[in-house]
Amino acid sequence: MILTGPAIAAAVRSGEITIDPYEPSRVSSNAYDWRLGDTIRLCDGDLDAATPTAFTEQPIPDTGLVLRPDLLYLGITLERTGSETYAQLLNGDRNTGSLGIWVHVSAPLGHQGHAIRWTLEIRAARPVRVYPGMTFGKLVFLTTFGAPASYQQQHAKYASTDGIDISRLYEEIDGGAQ
Repeated sequence: MILTGPAIAAAVRSGEITIDPYEPSRVSSNAYDWRLGDTIRLCDGDLDAATPTAFTEQPIPDTGLVLRPDLLYLGITLERTGSETYAQLLNGDRNTGSLGIWVHVSAPLGHQGHAIRWTLEIRAARPVRVYPGMTFGKLVFLTTFGAPASYQQQHAKYASTDGIDISRLYEEIDGGAQ
């Protein structure tokens, strides 16, 4: 079940949910309005699942950055979010979708026990200017069923993520680059 806005606010106050920085005005009926961070990576050249992704990283200036179609950008949320009690789902919203921005192409699940600034896979349908700190999507919190299985305690692949992270699928592919 999805937490309501008042339940999210109460869970932040009690320490069951971490949102940092937290602004009570960003809580909506069933979600928290998260923002785009101030750094972006442009994935350069062809992508290969068997090798680390090449990228260039740059700050997003206050005057904005134009995202181009046919390029993959990796961004980051401004907020660090997490909970040992609840799982999370990170989504875009109507505002960014109406600009032709896919804010999080895959991996919307934030596991119970995983407190991070989210790496975002961003695509643009047309050239579009984005700004650091702009509202970029909605985060919902979900109750979990069964015995807790904390992501952090399982030493999962991305448990220590601290910033924008590239795919680590190459670590699993036998023999490396072909």
